[in-house]
Amino acid sequence: MNIVLEKKKTKRGRKKIPENLVYEILGNKKIYYKDYKKVLSGELPPEAVMGSSDLQAWIIDTIIRFLHLNLNYKKYKVLANEVGYFYTPKRQGKWLNLDIAVVSKEKLKKPEGTYLKVPPEVVIEVDTKADLSKMGDNYYIEKTDKLLKSGIKKVIWILTNPQKIIVAEKGKNWIITEYNSNIEVLDGIVLNLENLLKEEQNS
Repeated sequence: MNIVLEKKKTKRGRKKIPENLVYEILGNKKIYYKDYKKVLSGELPPEAVMGSSDLQAWIIDTIIRFLHLNLNYKKYKVLANEVGYFYTPKRQGKWLNLDIAVVSKEKLKKPEGTYLKVPPEVVIEVDTKADLSKMGDNYYIEKTDKLLKSGIKKVIWILTNPQKIIVAEKGKNWIITEYNSNIEVLDGIVLNLENLLKEEQNS
């Protein structure tokens, strides 16, 4: 009898994690925001774990400006600000957040006011806001794999610590390279992150 009461107490005392702290749904796993436990303990408000760092925001803005100058906007649209993307065949229920998504205008047509349902041509991710305490670096592999299997042709990860770039394409070996490498985004448009950041700092 005492054991039964103990179990009920433990179950009743377990704090439910609010849905607004769910960052993504990766497979059957809920991925929470980094430092979500500090929100549960009252140490931080929810907004404190949802925002980007200044470095992450700086790099994203730099890349978006580069794409605006070089992309054919009759063919493509650049979506940013962590656009939600339904990546399963049903295109509902499970989503991932995308920092930068280059989408074919022919596929996108017009916005519907929901998470994105068509696969972008290219996705560019800069770090992550996800809590990796349970998954570790497997998060990057699993998310990239889900994105490629959903129909996205190329996923580019920019990791600020260490300063590395991962380039993943379906059916090809993934590449880990440096900031100073020339990376083709699509249609012959080549991005050199190191050069772009230097230009930004000197402008």
